Amino acid sequence: MAQWPSGVVIVTTGDAGHWHGMTASAFSSVSLDPPMVLVCLARGTRTHHLVTERGSFAVSILGKDQAALGRRFAGHEPDRFSGNAWAAGPTGSPVLMDSVGWLDCRVAHAYPGGDHTIFVGEVLAAATPRRVAPVLFHSRTWSQLADPLPDHIAVADTGLLAVLRARGFEVTRLARTLRAAGMRVRLADLHGEAPPRDELDPATASALIARADQVAGVVRAGVGVVEFMAGSQDRIVVEAQRSGLATVAHLPDAFAEPDRVVSMVARLASLGCDEITLEEGGSPATPVGVRRLLQDAAAAADGAALRVGLRERHGIGLVNALVAMKSGVWRFDTTLGGVDGALPAEDILFLAGQLEVDSSVDRAALIASATELESSWGSVLPGRTYRFTC
Repeated sequence: MAQWPSGVVIVTTGDAGHWHGMTASAFSSVSLDPPMVLVCLARGTRTHHLVTERGSFAVSILGKDQAALGRRFAGHEPDRFSGNAWAAGPTGSPVLMDSVGWLDCRVAHAYPGGDHTIFVGEVLAAATPRRVAPVLFHSRTWSQLADPLPDHIAVADTGLLAVLRARGFEVTRLARTLRAAGMRVRLADLHGEAPPRDELDPATASALIARADQVAGVVRAGVGVVEFMAGSQDRIVVEAQRSGLATVAHLPDAFAEPDRVVSMVARLASLGCDEITLEEGGSPATPVGVRRLLQDAAAAADGAALRVGLRERHGIGLVNALVAMKSGVWRFDTTLGGVDGALPAEDILFLAGQLEVDSSVDRAALIASATELESSWGSVLPGRTYRFTC
């Protein structure tokens, strides 16, 4: 049974001044109507005795940063409840106020289960105080989620055309080539004019706007995706959805203040944003930082798709991209050739190929475009792999 991975909870009971609890992994949902859960408690434990006597218990589900608390309740420390925010639930059993979730229960049934008793509790109250990744227990080891690689990835170019326009380059043909290769391309920025209409799939074209009244122009241009910088832009989401457009919210410098970013992800998800991009800015992303932020952001996204916009710093960009893939993210904001400092699309696709991760984007077409761009650029592009055809 040690090979069966599980979450970790603290089962508590008691009344004011006489709380007791223990760490457990034998916890499960039983019924939705009425809401019922079960815990299995060893007959010889004090927790078993008190739950039997009081007829109630609470369950607090631990987050990834609460493994030490789980170890404390698994040991024999005399004052297990000190130093944490505990409060009495409706039954008087203590619940952990900063847990991933808690449930306060009245014992509805108690069944013999060998040297344990199976307590089925009717849930009287419950809450999810915060959204973070859970802590896991496997083979007597405390750990966190380790997601597998995605089956495929998608890349969007969000920076190339703005850089080329600033240099006076003609961009229409290049934009069409990238879109035909299966890549979504930002055709217009905050202050640019609406792009010319094209017969290509609207889903391969996006526009970055600042106001809700710009949505109509995006629709007229045949663009299918609206991008905006996160803030007080609720109306953009409403107007875009009303017009049948997908929405992408951008959180700049996302790795500077992870807690703030997670809160904003939850808010944007509640508005109905289709995608939320976490952008690397002045504060460099690190593999550890990427992992931590994406774990918590994924818990807060609630159905919205997460994207990352990573930079190339000292060769660590592709490492961060790999960590993002392992953290469940498969959408990337990039720039062809990396000409604005972003991770190049062809580099991420090269990494995906080495990992046997598919993409609908034609990398060979991107390489041809990067090679052509280099001749106009006047120097070698920052991208590392556009000369590699494999």
